[in-house]
Parts: sequence; C-alpha cells; structure tokens
Amino acid sequence: MKTIKGPAIFLAQFADDKAPFNNLKNISRYMADLGYKAVQIPSWDSRMIDLQKAAESKTYADEIKGIVAETGMEISELSTHLQGQLVAVHPAYNELFDGFAPANLKGDLKGKSAWATQQLKYAAQASANLGLNAHATFSGALMWHTVYPWPQRPAGLVETGFTELAKRWTPILNAFDEVGVDVCYELHPGEDLHDGITFEMFLDKVGGHKRANILYDPSHFVLQCLDYLQFIDFYHDRIKMFHVKDAEFNPTGKQGVYGGFQGWVERAGRFRSLGDGQVDFAGIFSKLSQYNYSGWAVLEWECAIKHPEQGAAEGAPFIADHIIRVTEKAFDDFAGTGADEEFNKKILGI
Repeated sequence: MKTIKGPAIFLAQFADDKAPFNNLKNISRYMADLGYKAVQIPSWDSRMIDLQKAAESKTYADEIKGIVAETGMEISELSTHLQGQLVAVHPAYNELFDGFAPANLKGDLKGKSAWATQQLKYAAQASANLGLNAHATFSGALMWHTVYPWPQRPAGLVETGFTELAKRWTPILNAFDEVGVDVCYELHPGEDLHDGITFEMFLDKVGGHKRANILYDPSHFVLQCLDYLQFIDFYHDRIKMFHVKDAEFNPTGKQGVYGGFQGWVERAGRFRSLGDGQVDFAGIFSKLSQYNYSGWAVLEWECAIKHPEQGAAEGAPFIADHIIRVTEKAFDDFAGTGADEEFNKKILGI
C-alpha cells in the first residue's frame, strides 16, 4: 500500500485580481502558509500560467516550477476543465460556453472545439515539461440534453454520441500517451462522462486507452445518489486523481436531484466545505489507501455558504488528518511463529 500525498489545493476558485490571489507566486505562498504541500493549476488562467509557453519552453516550465518550489510546495497537476468542456459542445450550449474560449471564437462551435483540442495537446506537453504524470479535465457533452429520456431517445443516439466523443478525444489521448501523462476526466453532471457507466461506454469506444482515467470527486456522486465508496471498488485501477470536496443531499417533499431550478443555497443537493457535508471521507481515504492510490488529495473548495478563505484554512488540516500513513507490517506479526513449506504441510496434514 501507498500513502496518499497531500494536502494540495486547486487554485481555480481562489484566483483573483486582488493580492494575494493575483499571481502564482503570491497565491502559492498564501496556500503554503495554510499548510498545503502542492497546488493544482488552472491552465486557462493567465495569472497563473501561460499554457502554450509552458508547452513550448522547458525553460519557462522550470520557471513555473521554481515559483512554486520557492514556497516549499510543488505542482500536483494542471487542469483544463474549461478547455476540455469545449472539445464537445452541443449547439444548444454554443453561446453559453463562449466565455470559455478567446473572444474571436464567439459563436464558432467548430472553432472552439479545434482551439480546445490544441489546448489539450499543449497541456500534455506542458505537463511533461513540468514533470507531472496526471492531468485534470472535463469530457464535454454532446448528449447531456437527452440525459432524461423524454421524448425517448432515438435508437442508436447514444452509440453515435459516444462514437463521436471518442473520435474527438482519441488524438488527445494519444498526445498524452506520447509524453507519459494520464488524462483524468472529472465525472460530473453536465458532462457526457458523469458516472461509472458513461465512463465505461467511453472507455470501450477508445479501445480501453490506458491514458483515459478518472478524477474521483465524491461530491458529484452524492448529488447523483450514487454509491461513491463502491465506485472505488469498481474503478480504482483508473482513479489517478482525487478532488477532496464535500456535498450534501437533503431531498424534501418539494424537490430532489434536479433542484427545482433553484440557486445553490436553496437546492436539495449542494456543495459544502470539508466537514460540513455528508461525504464519508474516512471511508474514502481508507479505500484509496487500500487500493494503492499514490496521487494527491486535492481540495477543490466549493461551498454555498462558507467564505473561501475559511474553507481553504480549514481544508489543509482536514485533509492532513484524513491521510493514512499506511503500515509496512501486519498488526498481528507479533504473534507470528515463522514457517516453511514442510511446516505448512504438517499443519495441513499432508
């Protein structure tokens, strides 16, 4: 077994134009002072990193590593959640996602997809230049508008959708394979890959590609009423990243999973700061340790109620307290009598 690394923190929800959240140096120092050991960097935020430059210049990548290292931390992973979303977008969502891409691509569905694909390929090389072995992203969605089958889905729709999704992602997965980095899809409502079954269907379409892996985030499974502990039993071989995020689901006689179009505070299912929700993190850390998860435990702070700075301050000790230092020996070794093959046969009467 291996001891999980951490605590680490995803910077996306904290980046801001105001100090100390306005650049990588300042925000890294702030997080280091809170007790974090690594940062996960949103690659779309130019205040944190120039993704293309990190891909094309090892010198620049080393500079980025150095900025973080000066604070006593390291980089856990890069993220392309926003770019990954644009790899596959249904036309109904075209304008809604304009803000995820450069302004000159506004309304250009194919242009945004091509740009996103290149961004992911930059992320592969940038990750390699930074010495990373895993990368966080979203799958995008062509079928999400049909997730609840009314009217019924036409025969073959899902098959065609996953075939197209795989077609778009296979060149990206190959680019990551060339540099030895895993692509970790955050399974998330709104994405075509949002649970175990959809991940399996995608994996089948990409021929079981070894770089197609999972960013495990239990909060999204709580809101889907999915057994997030058994999920680890099923998919531990593909879990290469871990977002430590809490959530709660409190259905009423008026609303349930879909939330009644309410804001986050009024929803039955909502994200919470660590320890304020319903996620069994003791169970999660135990299972991940049991299955030799050797990556980082990364706080992704999202909460409908608590201030982010309080969430960040509480998150580091929360994660540290849940990380299990795995044992190198069995607890009952003290009672061992030693044995050899002949002795074993004698015990068995053979």
